[in-house]
Amino acid sequence: MSPPAVVVGAGLAGLSSAIHLAAAGRDVVVLEATEAPGGLCGSVTAGGYRFDTGPTVLTMPEVVAATVGAAGEELDDWLELAPLNPYYRIGFHDGSHLDVVPGAERMAASVERLAGPGEAARYLAFRAHLRRMYEAGWPAFVDRDQRRLGDLVQPLALARLAALGGFRRLHSLVATHLSDWRLRRAHTFQALYVGLSPFDALGIYAVVSYMDTVAGVVFPRRGGMHALPQALAGVAEKAGAELRFGARVEGVEAGAAGVSGVRLASGERLAAREVIVTADLPRAYAELLPPAAHDWRLRRRLRFAPSCYLVQFGLPRRLDGQAHHTLHLGRDYKGDFEALTRRGQVQPDPSLLVTYPTPEDPDSAPPGHATLSVLEPTANTTHGHDWAALRPLLRERLLARLARLGYGDLGADSEVERVTDPPAWAAMGLSGGTPFSLDHRLSQTAWFRPSGACPTVPGLFFAGAGTVPGVGVPMVLISGRLAAERVLAR
Repeated sequence: MSPPAVVVGAGLAGLSSAIHLAAAGRDVVVLEATEAPGGLCGSVTAGGYRFDTGPTVLTMPEVVAATVGAAGEELDDWLELAPLNPYYRIGFHDGSHLDVVPGAERMAASVERLAGPGEAARYLAFRAHLRRMYEAGWPAFVDRDQRRLGDLVQPLALARLAALGGFRRLHSLVATHLSDWRLRRAHTFQALYVGLSPFDALGIYAVVSYMDTVAGVVFPRRGGMHALPQALAGVAEKAGAELRFGARVEGVEAGAAGVSGVRLASGERLAAREVIVTADLPRAYAELLPPAAHDWRLRRRLRFAPSCYLVQFGLPRRLDGQAHHTLHLGRDYKGDFEALTRRGQVQPDPSLLVTYPTPEDPDSAPPGHATLSVLEPTANTTHGHDWAALRPLLRERLLARLARLGYGDLGADSEVERVTDPPAWAAMGLSGGTPFSLDHRLSQTAWFRPSGACPTVPGLFFAGAGTVPGVGVPMVLISGRLAAERVLAR
C-alpha cells in the first residue's frame, strides 16, 4: 500500500486540496496544528461574543460550490450562503454614500441617486466592460495553473486584455469610463486587496472590482465566516480524507527520490509520497522544508502587501440601519494609498472597513447585543515602525474617527475589545506581519509568483495565498485545487 498524500494545514487551501484528492480516490491525511479547521479563517469566543478572526468578505460563491461539488456534494446541503444587500455601503468624506446592490438596473438606480442619469448610463456601459475583462482574465490567468512561462504568455488572452485596457493603470482605466470621483473610488479601492495602489496596479485588477461589485458578496447564514471551513472539513471527511487536529508538523523530509514523509512535534513520523504545504510560504521554506528545497522566486527581495489594524467590539446594543459591510473612504484617496503602498507609512486619513455581521449571524452575540469589526489598512512589519508606541495612537485615532462617523463611544461602551495588529499577525507565523501575503505587482504575479511545486524536491507542493493564483478566499480555494491536480498528475 502506497503512502498517503499529506496536506499540512487545514485552512481553506488545505481543505480544498484534501477534497479534490479524496474525491479522486487518493488516500490523504490533513495535519493541523490547532484543534479546529480554518487556519486564518478561524473563530474566537470572548465574553459571550463570537468573532471571525480572518476574512470577512466572501465573493465568488461558485468557487465554493465547485470545491464542494468536486466530491459530488451540493453546497446547500452543507452551507447556506446568502447574498448581502447591499454588498457594500460606501461612505465618502463629503457625507454622501453609495449602496452597491445586486442587479444591474438596481445598481444603476443607486448610481443615479448619487451622481445623476448620465453617470448611471456610463456605469452600465462600464459594468459590461468589467464583465468582458473578467471573461478574458479569469479563465486564462486566475483559474489555471502557472507551471511554465508559456502559461503566462498567452497571445490571444493578452491581446484581448490589452484591447480592454488591462495593461493601463487601474485608476486611469476606470476614469475613462466613469466621470464622478466617487464612482471611480468605489471601483478602484479593491486594488488594496492585492496589496497595491489603484494608481500603480494594472487594469487587469478590475477583475477584482467585478468580483466585488458585480458578481456579489455573500455571507453564511449561521456560524459566520468560520462556517465555511467547517463545512469544507465535513465534505473532506465524507470524501474519505483523514483530518488530524493538534498535529503540528515540524519538518518535511526528503531523500534522493523526493518527498519521503513529515515529522511531527510529537515525535511521530508519517510516510508520504507527496506533501502539500499550506503554511506561510517564506516561513515554510525557512523552517519546515528540507535543505534541498529552493525556489528562485523566493531568493529575490520579496514585497509584502500592507497589513491591517483590526479592532473587534462586543457591544451591548444593536446598530439600526447599519449595513453588513460599510467602507468609509478617506479624504486624500491618492495620498493615503501612496503613503501606505509606496512609503510603508501609516495612512494619514485611512479608509476603514466596518463589518456588522450580527443581523445575518444572530448567534454571534447575546440577544440585543452585536459584534462590530473595524479594519484599518496599515504598514506591515518590514518598515521598522515602533508598534509599542504606535498602537495606542492608532487606537485613539480610530475611536475618535468612529465617533465622528456616528458609531458612538465604542471604547467606553463595548463589553469586549479585541485588537490584532501587524506584530500580532507576525506572531501567528505570517511573514511581514500581514495576512495578505506577497503583493501582486507584476514580478510577483502568475508565473512570477512562488511556484506551486518545489522545483528541487519532487513531490513537494504548495497552496495558499503565497502561491498562484494569490490572495483572497476564492483564490486560495483554487490554489488548493491546483495543488491537488499537480499531485494527481504525477
